[in-house]
Amino acid sequence: MNVNTIRTLTGNEIELLKQQGNVAADWSQVRVCDPFDATLLRNNTFLGHVDLGSLQPGTIADGDLLLPEGICNSMLSNAVVGDHCAVHNVRMLSNYTVGDRCLLFNIDEMTAHRFSGSDGEEEPYPLIEPMNENGGRCIVPFSGMTIGDAYLWAKYRDHGTMVQRLGQMTRRRVATPQDSYGNVGSHCIIKNTRTLHNVAVLSDQETPTRIEDCIVLADGVVGYGCTCEYGCIAMRFVLGEHVHLEFGVRLNDTVVGDNSTIARCEVGNNIIFPAHEQHHNNSFLIASLVMGQSNLAAGCTVGSNHNGRTADNEIVAGRGFWPGLCTSLKHSSSFASYCLLAKGSYPAELSITLPFALVNNNPAKNRLEVMPAYWWMYNMYALNRNITKFAKRDKRKKKVQHIVFSPFAPDTAEEIINGRQLLKYWTEQAYLKFDNDKEHVEVLAYGMEKGKRPVHVLKPAQGYKAYEEMLIYYAMGVLAGDDLQASLPEAALAEGEREREWVNLGGQLVPQSEVDRLISLIESGEVDSWEQVHHCYDRWWEEYPAWCRRHAYQVLCLLGQCRTLDQTLWQQYLRRYADIKRYVDEQVRLTRQKDADNLFRQMTYRNEAEMQAVLG
Repeated sequence: MNVNTIRTLTGNEIELLKQQGNVAADWSQVRVCDPFDATLLRNNTFLGHVDLGSLQPGTIADGDLLLPEGICNSMLSNAVVGDHCAVHNVRMLSNYTVGDRCLLFNIDEMTAHRFSGSDGEEEPYPLIEPMNENGGRCIVPFSGMTIGDAYLWAKYRDHGTMVQRLGQMTRRRVATPQDSYGNVGSHCIIKNTRTLHNVAVLSDQETPTRIEDCIVLADGVVGYGCTCEYGCIAMRFVLGEHVHLEFGVRLNDTVVGDNSTIARCEVGNNIIFPAHEQHHNNSFLIASLVMGQSNLAAGCTVGSNHNGRTADNEIVAGRGFWPGLCTSLKHSSSFASYCLLAKGSYPAELSITLPFALVNNNPAKNRLEVMPAYWWMYNMYALNRNITKFAKRDKRKKKVQHIVFSPFAPDTAEEIINGRQLLKYWTEQAYLKFDNDKEHVEVLAYGMEKGKRPVHVLKPAQGYKAYEEMLIYYAMGVLAGDDLQASLPEAALAEGEREREWVNLGGQLVPQSEVDRLISLIESGEVDSWEQVHHCYDRWWEEYPAWCRRHAYQVLCLLGQCRTLDQTLWQQYLRRYADIKRYVDEQVRLTRQKDADNLFRQMTYRNEAEMQAVLG
């Protein structure tokens, strides 16, 4: 809408509008932009200040639905509608600003509260209670909030001054017209929906958003390129970019990361990082932090069993979290990155500190079993596919939230280093215990399950060796890439201590020291807006390759038990890297071949040609 052309209605236009069934509490408060065709408004009621953009004969299409430009059979109260929109059968549109070329069709209620930005308690700001159902991690959603913002605000609650300042920054932001909750971006489709209350919908021509056949969307933000359709209910929420809510999902008090799909299930009080998949109507996710690239199978009840006297427990899962069919977990539990949980009802709280592990509840033997490095040893095809599939599925255009997709990164490398130390310690303890029976040594883990039953580590020696290969694969992948003749990296990379603590900030990996520095800047007032916070994220993203390079070099020094790499050691690493790459390629082929050679998979096809045509 060009505000420079806005004007009040002429007398002739008012008379024409009345003849076409339009009424207004005060026609002087209805303004329009030229060119404006008054014949395109029929059977409407205007209350308070109403600004209408340019309207000319034309149509807006959404698939087979073709609607003429104009406003018909609707009630508008203190609303702004942009240029060339089709607004039909909207029973109440109040306190909303609608962008250009939007289609609004068959909507019961679109209402919003205008906030002043005051810090007083009289302002009823929408609150999200993520990760914990007792409200102790409350945040306020705002237009443009990233997953990293939500995590920073909800996680670091011990920094009271920062929490207070983030609240102040947000209240100032949502008080501005362009960032208030009652906003719908341009080229947005909203149709056959009952209620939108206090919702900001981000949309533009490049990344349009659509809302169709929803029941209720309230107190939240819908990100660019999102789709909410077919019976969704979402209350107190933030959706990142290119998120799909579908088929009756019931979502509340949750922040959903970019490129995620959630359908048919119940999801409440969570922060979910990017690339999360949850499609089944008999699964639910409650009071959890799931750090992305995750998948919840049918029957998963993650967060189903509270063990405390109040609903204040949490589940934290690193990226790559994959609980199998009918998995039931107890609060509070935590999982290292890329944990695969076998089907089962886990009877006690878990603290799985071995990454890339297979976890199995074995009730027949009354024990928990954990196999370290399972993905590397037995599921290389899936692990290798994860390296590329999430990047290929990234349909975002804005990409405000920075995301690391590779399973091999500084965060997982540090988990692997910790896992190797644990395996070494547990194995030493086992050999001391079974001093007289070396052939039947059973390695037991400690601290991974609450209770008295044993936790058995399966194939600890193979896992320890696999962890070393994974570290070399990660580090050499950073330092050499595909160049098996790469030069020895500069010794300056050895300077300083290795960064051991990495924060997954909504998908972006950042050293803990950098996050601590940002928190200090927010507390001191040097960083005083979300734009400045996001600028810091962008700077970190530019520095991330250098951070990785230094970290990878120091990981190789750790493995080689040296301060710096010399030419001899570097050449040894190049040779081992070449061998590991060949191993990866071969294991990818073999693990995929297992499916192709499976007679039970083949039996549903008439012949191999049909199978190839279907599966590729």
